[in-house]
Amino acid sequence: MLETKNISVCFTADQFEKYADGKSTVVVIDLLRATSVISTAFSEGVKAIIPVQTLEEALSYKGREGYIVAAERNAKPIKGFNYGNSPFHYINSDVKGKILVLTTTNGTKAIHNARKHKVITASYINIAAVAKHLIKEHKDVIILCSGWKGVFNLEDPIFAGSLANLLIDSDRYESSCDSLFTSRQLLKNSNGDLFNYLSDSSHRKRLKTLNMEDDTRFCLSPPITSDIIPILKDDKLVILKD
Repeated sequence: MLETKNISVCFTADQFEKYADGKSTVVVIDLLRATSVISTAFSEGVKAIIPVQTLEEALSYKGREGYIVAAERNAKPIKGFNYGNSPFHYINSDVKGKILVLTTTNGTKAIHNARKHKVITASYINIAAVAKHLIKEHKDVIILCSGWKGVFNLEDPIFAGSLANLLIDSDRYESSCDSLFTSRQLLKNSNGDLFNYLSDSSHRKRLKTLNMEDDTRFCLSPPITSDIIPILKDDKLVILKD
């Protein structure tokens, strides 16, 4: 009988130092929208993704052969960049074989903060593949919610609840983490209707104001699935080879 491993949930990127242990696998989530975009871009054939912290660093790659650059701040695309933080920017686009350089308000910061651990990214697009990999790997797991500028938001913990349920149902994981318990309870409270459950949440309202409701629907209930698991290697997201 295998010993059970531990799962914890960190609600914001800024809290990660309280959870960091140097040995757990960290699953970064920015459901609306960075990690959903990352899953989409890989499924559309992007070769690698370089998450960077600043607009200036991202722009330094512009014009290089084989690179495309994307940026978002406060949910808005940034002038001067080829792409933004919408999954629709990558579907049926000329991205196959390219390296995407991406900077966002929250998701790329969370990846940076966790970089001393094994880091993978997850969304509802690849949740089944991520859960299968974690169960097979059988290591302690930290689910890192990106949050919004250092504070709690609602959609990332709900996804954490979805992923935690898959792991706990395997009987190989357990947890006494109150954040994880809260995440599972939030998911239960949604009654399977995330779009309406999140109607009063801050980021759902923000995207609605910016006429990005289609992005929200895509990320919460994606029309595509993928077995690709992005993993951070040498500050670059590449496809995990099991």
